[in-house]
Amino acid sequence: MDRTWQVTLIYFITHVGLIFFIYPGDIINSTEDGHWIPILLGFTVHIIAISIYMKGLGYIGTKDVVSLYLGIGKGMPFLFLLPIGVYFLMTCIVIVRTLGEIMTIVFLSSTPLWAIMFLFLVISTYIAIKGIQSIFRTGVLIGFLNVPIILFFFSTSFQNVDWRYIFPLISNSSFLSDPDYLKSFFVFSGGFLILGFVQPYATFRKRHILIAALALLPFLIFSVYVPLLTFGQATASTFNFPFIITLDTISISWVMFDRITIFLLLSLISFLMLFLAIALWSTMRVVTQSFPVMKPLYLLLLIPIFVFIVCMMIPNWKDIEELFWWNMYLRFYILVAIPLSTYFFGKHLKGRSKYEAID
Repeated sequence: MDRTWQVTLIYFITHVGLIFFIYPGDIINSTEDGHWIPILLGFTVHIIAISIYMKGLGYIGTKDVVSLYLGIGKGMPFLFLLPIGVYFLMTCIVIVRTLGEIMTIVFLSSTPLWAIMFLFLVISTYIAIKGIQSIFRTGVLIGFLNVPIILFFFSTSFQNVDWRYIFPLISNSSFLSDPDYLKSFFVFSGGFLILGFVQPYATFRKRHILIAALALLPFLIFSVYVPLLTFGQATASTFNFPFIITLDTISISWVMFDRITIFLLLSLISFLMLFLAIALWSTMRVVTQSFPVMKPLYLLLLIPIFVFIVCMMIPNWKDIEELFWWNMYLRFYILVAIPLSTYFFGKHLKGRSKYEAID
């Protein structure tokens, strides 16, 4: 069944949810000026990766990437499915722990951290247990409710900017080997993998995904430049969540609420909870198709328990940043190896499939 607009919407909102939290701080800390250069470089890598990935998916018909790797040879699950499963697990851990940290800092300072993380996992697990169709419906509902809120705050965030901070436009420093810049690829690696898991449940037109990817570029640019233009490089680089802090400086007289940041945060958190549900469901698919004796329901209960235990073992924000650094190699492996392998293996199997790619 063609669910192009649903898949496109889910791809878009999950990436928007990833952008506004950690990404601005990583880019701001990676270089002192010319921030648009690392942004465009990372975005270009993402476009190339998803283009190759979707081209490969077009070759394999109604199969998903798990079936593709299992059908190639005995070593393929170890080379590709194991890294995918591990990366999804690490992504779940990072997202849950980060969300708990943000909620504690912003407006639930007296609530125990474990209770916040437990709630996130329970809701996301429930959505994942209901299956991909439930994820589609939830994504559509969340998108229609929260995308207008995101766009509203996005437009009002320029209230206190000083455009002189945009200069200089060209950076004299090298950012390619900077740890913060390498960590920023967390936004680009992992989210696109869901496109290979929705088949055979849904088909989609790849040009719509590319249009949605292009629509992410303004969010990437302004999530970094709004804090820079508001506080300047020296001050913005001291914040863990620069864009969220910037929103606290916005004053809208006709709004009855004192802190309007809460509405943006709830919208972004709902996007990340949807992404968390997709990651849990995708991890379950990897394990159950590799080991059919495993029951999906049991896995969708065991995986969140494992994630919760690991999250409780992370004491502070510095350890979360260390976790980002530790999975850097796996992140780039996913970003490079999965699209290329999907393309070459899919092209190899093209003659065995009656399916034609949807352009």
